[in-house]
Amino acid sequence: MDILSFAVFAKKAQISNTRLSDELKNKALLNIAKRLDENKEAIFGANEADLLRGREDGLSSPLQKRLLFDENKLSQTIEGIVSLTKLPDPAGRVMSVTELDDDLILKKVTCPIGVIGVIFESRPDALVQISVLCLKSGNSVLLKGGSEALETNKVLAQIIHDAACEAGFSQGWLALLETRQDVSELLCMDEYIDLIIPRGSNEFVRYIIDNSRIPVLGHADGICHCYIDKAADIDKAVKIIKDSKLQYVAVCNALETLLVHKDIACHILPMVKEVFDAANVRIYGCERTKETIDVILADDDTYFTEYLDYAISVKIVDDLYEAMEHINRYGSGHTDVIVTEDNDAAEVFLEMIDSANVFHNCSTRFSDGFRYGLGAEVGISTNKIHARGPVGLEGLVIYKYKLTGDGHIVSDYVEGIKKFKHIRCGE
Repeated sequence: MDILSFAVFAKKAQISNTRLSDELKNKALLNIAKRLDENKEAIFGANEADLLRGREDGLSSPLQKRLLFDENKLSQTIEGIVSLTKLPDPAGRVMSVTELDDDLILKKVTCPIGVIGVIFESRPDALVQISVLCLKSGNSVLLKGGSEALETNKVLAQIIHDAACEAGFSQGWLALLETRQDVSELLCMDEYIDLIIPRGSNEFVRYIIDNSRIPVLGHADGICHCYIDKAADIDKAVKIIKDSKLQYVAVCNALETLLVHKDIACHILPMVKEVFDAANVRIYGCERTKETIDVILADDDTYFTEYLDYAISVKIVDDLYEAMEHINRYGSGHTDVIVTEDNDAAEVFLEMIDSANVFHNCSTRFSDGFRYGLGAEVGISTNKIHARGPVGLEGLVIYKYKLTGDGHIVSDYVEGIKKFKHIRCGE
């Protein structure tokens, strides 16, 4: 089937699925979880084939780690699917009710966006998360994963599609695209596709925006910062730095740049270096950092780098305001942290950092849809549109206005026969 057919079927399926109850959606989710477990050997076999091909092609270690879909990943994935069934249906929620006049009632109600095209990296578990979030929110989805994960994605997409259809979803609500040419065609299908979510570099997201008339919700670079203030608890700071950088290096919410106040640098940096040396982390630092610990000298471009690997940039700053200026210049608007016991300094940081996720005294790795209780995520948006930060169920619905009258006509109001009341119900 060609991409146009996929898009047409997805559109028809989405309209048909709009009226499905939350009970049926949850039934479909549980069936997906069941089928994934029943077919895990087929999934693992396909994943091993992808991993073998990746190693032969020289795929980097971080990308191999992302590509792996094993028993642990499957268990986490199924747990995420089951957790979705406990969340309310985001569609059909009445946001406001306004009585325009007697028997003329206006409701603002959430509804699915429609057909969503998602282009994502080589993480098979991302395919599952994206698919089930679109299902729960009532959207159809066209998926294009990294070519490195093609065999795993094929098996997962088929299982998920068929399991949902067994529960009552319309055929074609999900489809997997396989080639770069498919992506080029996808970008031209504004008649059928309502939103594109590209997960990748800033350059990639910019390419998508520049080459499509379809609205884009960009998941770009994750140049995440942690600023250690002069009033930081050092033991707490080291623990947060270690988790932010080393808990999982190959993800967008991993720490990439560490900023340290000059008054605390000589106390904490040797401890940080010990932690990083034990994990074979390459440290790039400014001249003042190099005077304190042994590092590779950084330049300006260093601080624009998203490593996704065992490497980090470090800079010593004079104060909170220099730290914030640095973050707002070099950051990607993803996730930034301050570690301090000074609540006033923390409040300034939380207000003035222009990022989707801004934390005080905790790891950057909390920036995640599942950890936020959103039921996983289709991506993290650094845009300033209807959805920002981890985009879960709430970010996959929009709204419509529903107006119910009883023979009302505009002429009566224009001619002064009737007057609007505009009473907000519940206020």
